Amino acid sequence: MLRNLPFFSALRTQMQWHSARQSVLAENIANADTPGFQARDLQRVNHEAQFSVARPTATAPVRTDAKHIAGRPVTDTTGFDNNREQTFEVTPEGNSVVLEEEVMKMTANQLDYQTVATLYQKSLGMLRTAVGRR
Repeated sequence: MLRNLPFFSALRTQMQWHSARQSVLAENIANADTPGFQARDLQRVNHEAQFSVARPTATAPVRTDAKHIAGRPVTDTTGFDNNREQTFEVTPEGNSVVLEEEVMKMTANQLDYQTVATLYQKSLGMLRTAVGRR
C-alpha cells in the first residue's frame, strides 16, 4: 500500500541513498593512505521528476506602500550556496581524500538520514491517525 504513495517511495529512496553514500564516504576514509586513490561521492537523487512541481524561477518582493524599501528579486529558491568552491587539495600520498571534508560529509549525511527517517516515521503516524488506527 505505501509503495504506491509517491511521498513514501521518495522517502524510502532517500534513506537508501543516504545508506549507500555513507558506505562510499567510509570507503574514502579507509583509503586515505592509498596512493593514487580518488575520493568518490554519489550523485544526488532527483525527486523532481517524481513530483513534477513547478518551481519559480525568481521571486520578487511587492511594494505595498511608497514608504517601503524596494527589495531585490531572489533567483535561488533552494537556500543553498551553489557556488561553493571545490577542493583540489592533493595529499602527500597522491590521492584526493581530505579527511576533514569526508568526516564533515559523513556527519551531514547521518543528520540528513535521521531527518528523513523521522519524517517517514511521523508521516506514518499521521497516516495511521487519519485512517483511525493507533
